[in-house]
Amino acid sequence: MNDVLLELGKSPAARRVIGSLGLPIPLPEQLRRERGPYVARPLAERAVAVASPQGGTLVATIAQTLAAAGANAWLLDSVDAAAFHAPGEAFGRPARLLASLPEKARLDGLLIDATALRHIGELRLVFDATAPLLGRLARSGRVVIVGREGAAEREAAAVQAALDGFVRSVAKEIGRIGATANLVRVVPGAESRLEGVLRFMLGSRSAFVSAQPVVVDAAARLIEEPVFVRPLERRVALVTGAARGIGEATARRLADEGAHVICLDRPSDDGPLSQLARAIGGSVLAVDLIDDDAAERVAQQVAGRGIDIIVHNAGITRDKTLARMKPELWDAVLGVNLAAVERLHAALLPHLRDDGRVICLSSIAGLAGNVGQTAYAASKAGIVGWVRAESQALAARGITVNAVAPGFIETRLTAAIPFAIREVARRLSALGQGGLPRDVAEAIAFLATPGAQGISGRTLRVCGGAFVGA
Repeated sequence: MNDVLLELGKSPAARRVIGSLGLPIPLPEQLRRERGPYVARPLAERAVAVASPQGGTLVATIAQTLAAAGANAWLLDSVDAAAFHAPGEAFGRPARLLASLPEKARLDGLLIDATALRHIGELRLVFDATAPLLGRLARSGRVVIVGREGAAEREAAAVQAALDGFVRSVAKEIGRIGATANLVRVVPGAESRLEGVLRFMLGSRSAFVSAQPVVVDAAARLIEEPVFVRPLERRVALVTGAARGIGEATARRLADEGAHVICLDRPSDDGPLSQLARAIGGSVLAVDLIDDDAAERVAQQVAGRGIDIIVHNAGITRDKTLARMKPELWDAVLGVNLAAVERLHAALLPHLRDDGRVICLSSIAGLAGNVGQTAYAASKAGIVGWVRAESQALAARGITVNAVAPGFIETRLTAAIPFAIREVARRLSALGQGGLPRDVAEAIAFLATPGAQGISGRTLRVCGGAFVGA
């Protein structure tokens, strides 16, 4: 079912009328999203203001990233402009001082390198860089603050942690215009892995990712340098629960980037599953993961070719309050959502190539809990712990293991929710709307690429900056 307020909000006239009447009706902004495969310059012609209070330590990486991605960098006085000279010349995009940007011009992004901040008083510099520019941020704009992870000194740790609360609050202030704010924390030694993350966070493919901290580290061994166009060429991906919704959108996105996708779902969904596989040039694997021999049968199918990407998307809900839940419902949910992931992963592990990717679907219900979803929440929280542990076991092989936790996503399942509950769920986020299956698919596709090598053992929330569990 369509979001009526989102459709209404597409009309400038409707926005003016509602605004003039003073009605307390939020009209969410239509989000800017990308279609098709990755391009070499995802930030082409976008204006990004850059600040570097106290001489941030990652200015050179930021300069290279923005120039290569096609952005026009506008520098605040705190930035060492010399770091932008060589990248600007190489890509024909010289950086300029923000003071020379026309006053009425909008900014597509604000990027602050806060890695050098160590003292509480220096947080004022983040305020000074951000507050005057938020009013110039374009619709569907981006605010990204880059900080440090693992500060040992007490005051420095407090300062870097403060950036988290700052970013989450900014996200909730700018969500009304479809803009997002996120924090990227970089572990010392992982600086070279930042570029892919910034491309994703500053671009339109992160449209429903907001108010999130993302940690970039060097835990997983680096085997292959990042490739930003057709990054999954000649790779084999398995997507479970691929027939519909998020699974289908994910299979299509992975295929867009060059992967051969094995589409797995229950035999009862063979019709839509086969149609999908034909459309994307993939393969069909009709298996019910609840069967005792399911994992072994799947492993037999991939044994000859090997596999590079595993997306554990299949899942079920059997919502009941705990007092009314029958044991068989509990067993079914935990069996499909968690136990089947463990069994399938164990069976596929011998066939998973080095530098591979494992991505699991969690949920913000697993992070915050929800009435009537004790089994579902337990299973999705279990996924968070599972990826954290397994990422450490596979780091030496360059394999990353992550989870994606969607918030309210517009699918056939959420369409069945009673109207009043559905409306509340849509509005309880900074962006004031539900996400689309393609928003989750974009996050999964990003985590599957070489550009996400610095992210492992983490859970990325795709929730629009949800007010609960974010």
